[in-house]
Parts: sequence; C-alpha cells; structure tokens
Amino acid sequence: MPRRVSPIETIRAQIDELFVSGKELGTVLEEVGRLTVRLMMQTAIEAEVDAFLGRERYERKSEADPAGYRNGHQNPVAVKTTMGPVELSRPKLRETDERFCSQLFGTGVTRTSALEALVISAWVRGLSDRDIEAALAEVLGPEAALSRSTVSRICSQLKDEFARFLENDLSRLRLDYLYLDGANFKMHEHARPEPVLVAWGIDTNGHPHLVALEAATSESTDAWGDFLKGLRSRGLRAPLLVISDGAPGLIAAIEVQFPKSLRQRCVIHRLRNAAAKVSAGDLDSFKSDWWSVFDHIEEPPGERAVAECLRRLDGFRANWEKAYPTAVACLVEDFASLSVHLRFPAEHWRRIRHTNLIERTFGESRRRTKVIGRLPGERSCVTLVWAVLDRQSRGWRGVTVTPRALRRLQDLRRQLFEETIETDHAELAVDSAA
Repeated sequence: MPRRVSPIETIRAQIDELFVSGKELGTVLEEVGRLTVRLMMQTAIEAEVDAFLGRERYERKSEADPAGYRNGHQNPVAVKTTMGPVELSRPKLRETDERFCSQLFGTGVTRTSALEALVISAWVRGLSDRDIEAALAEVLGPEAALSRSTVSRICSQLKDEFARFLENDLSRLRLDYLYLDGANFKMHEHARPEPVLVAWGIDTNGHPHLVALEAATSESTDAWGDFLKGLRSRGLRAPLLVISDGAPGLIAAIEVQFPKSLRQRCVIHRLRNAAAKVSAGDLDSFKSDWWSVFDHIEEPPGERAVAECLRRLDGFRANWEKAYPTAVACLVEDFASLSVHLRFPAEHWRRIRHTNLIERTFGESRRRTKVIGRLPGERSCVTLVWAVLDRQSRGWRGVTVTPRALRRLQDLRRQLFEETIETDHAELAVDSAA
C-alpha cells in the first residue's frame, strides 16, 4: 500500500515546482512567500500532533506512548495572515484518551467570534469596558473597533455566566467519577502564587461536567475541606470514585467529606515522582515497564484484574528494585490507591486513572496569564480560569456507558452506598462518549 503524502511534503513539492516553473521571479517569490508561511504553520500543527501522541509520523507506538493514532486530515481551513488567506489541513486523530486541540485553531472560541474572545481575554485581565474599547480602536482603527455598548454586552454576558455557574444547583447532578486538582496563579501583590481549586466529573450517563472552582490560599486540608463542603451544601452527592494527586491535605479532605467513595491516585503524578529518582539513561525503559503494570489487562474488572496487576508489579520490582529502590517504592507503597480504577468498567480505565485532562487545561490558563505576570486580583484570576475551563469543557470527552459498564457501576454503588440509581437507558443505545 503506497504511503500517503503528508501536507508538509505536498507544500514542499509546490515550492519546488514554482522554482522550475519559468514564471517571473517577482511572482515566484510572492507565491513562495505565501507557501512558506503555510509550510511553517502546517509544520507547527504536525509537531503538535507528534508531541500529543508521543511519536512522529510513521513511528511505531510504544507501551509508554499515549493512546490514539493519526487518521488523515480534515478538509482544509482558511487562516488569515499578513500574506493573505492560507489553507491548512487539520489532522484527524482516533481512539485518543483526550481530545487534541491545536494552539493555532483551539477549541475555546465556540460561541463567540475571535474579536469577542479578545474582549473577554482583556476583561478578565482587569481592563474596564472603556479601556477595551480604546485598545481596540488603537489597534484596529476607530471604524473597526467594537462600540462601547457591544464591549459592555460581551463583558456582561461573561459576568452573568460566571455568576450562574457559581450558584448552580448540584442536587440533580449524579457523578460516577469526580476529579479534583489545583493550580497556582499569582493573584495578589507581594504574595506567592496561590491555588485555584477545581472539580469536574463524569455523570452516570458518561457526560463530562465542569462542577466548581474556587480560589484558596493553600491546598491544605482546611482549604480542600471547605471547597468540598461547599459542593455538598449545593447538593452534590458522593461519587463512586474520586481521582486526585497525592497531596496530603486533599486526601484528608476527601476522606472526611466523601468517606464512602473510593479514591484513585493519579498514576501519572506518581510516575513523575518515581521518574525523578531514575537516571536519564534508564528513564524510557523504566516508564515503559511502569505502564506495562497497568496496560492491556485482560482479566475482568475487580479482584481478578487487581491480582493480575499485582502479579505484574512483582516483575517490575524484580527488574528495577535493586537499581532504584526508592523509585520502585513509589509504586509498591501506593499500589492500593493506584489500582483502584481496576474495580470499574474496563472501558473506563484509561480515563479514570489520572487527572491529566484538567492539568492540560490549567496549562492553557497559565499560558494566557504568563505575559502579564500577575492578575489584577483574585476575582479576575478565578474568572479567567473559569472562562478557559468553561469553553474547553465543551470539547471534553466523557466515557462510553454500555449495559455491561452500567451493571458494574450499579453493583459498585450498591456495595458502597447501599443504593441504586436509575439511568437513562435511551442514552445507552447511543454507544458514544460525550
């Protein structure tokens, strides 16, 4: 089967053809300039895919690489540049754990134009409506700038959406999986970075939800405890599984506020802890063996799956404990909390064993605040994080809830809470993730 020609190779071929076309030099240089811009942007997109999948085009997937594979390209999309419109091919990916989002295209602007997104970005950085109007007039010219009433409408819409989010009634939300994480931002003058605590979850029909976020001065037991207590006061019921990192304050708060829920420690966080204790020359092999403990377990969910994972752990210890005892201890000592996900439906394992999705979104928030160093205040910081999370959450994937998975989840709910839950069985007819 012939190898498909990549968009990058196609553009390079077009450039080569121009230089031998016999056209006037000025025309050739102008067209080559436009193609060069297109080549640079297309190369950047393909590099993003390489980084997302952990391997280059045509490179074989290893056990340590993220799930998913390339599946061609979508129809070209036109991007405006100073050289005029440039057509770029958007890569298509299949069977990934998380949705791929190019920094060039993004998924954050779904209901607003790019100009409205610029207004929102300026507002959450503390600029007033008048400041935003003046800035747009300076950059775009008075005729192209948005009117003050339009700027005010956009900002008011954002404020109203955020206010409604903070007061949402959570009593109707029944979660199987609750993810908790925090990220630090500079929001107060002469103060160290402080955390924004975030909760998101997947409901009993497999749909993802951004649940809550709140600024705090630390990730202590009290801070997380107050945050989780606030969720319960708004009606949130205990999930089947809470996924978090290993922060002691967070773990203690989970045990108090959701004592009957199971807790999964993020496998990726713990791998980072272990990898910091391994020399660079052995790191790739160590990571590969780490993932081989958890990946491709064929045993059914529950005790048999955990037993198989434990058997693999013995092999991992035999390979690495002599050379890196403290790194191996990271897995051995926390094996119970790292393997809890194996009690849940097998098709959900790769989605519920880590908090990586929320961390990636935090990275987008940090990127947007990096240029200004410190946000004008706590409210502005929380609003920015919410605006990014809210828009990106519309592209988050949930999990597929099959009849078999539903039975497993209902059994777990009976064991943990001595209750059952009615699930919309019409949803199960559509075998797709949200």
